[in-house]
Amino acid sequence: MWIDADAIIKAAAFLTALGVLGGAAVSLYKASERDRKQSEIIKEMMDEQSLICYGLRGALQGLIEQGCNGPCKDALEKLNKHLNQEAHHNDL
Repeated sequence: MWIDADAIIKAAAFLTALGVLGGAAVSLYKASERDRKQSEIIKEMMDEQSLICYGLRGALQGLIEQGCNGPCKDALEKLNKHLNQEAHHNDL
């Protein structure tokens, strides 16, 4: 069996195709890992923001109980509305 130019070209084309398929597979894997890590970070941030909102809600409620109505009362109503909407939005 002789190795001519046609055989070399076919072998090179086959190796190139394998390289492209391998590169695509690696790229998809890296993208899915990046997405998974970002999802974990976003979930942690949402948990932290929920805790901050509930702490703020408690502080506003305390201020209202001490007689600071005005903007505190408005802020508490808006915060309660937001928390309620988010609680129902996340259930979907």
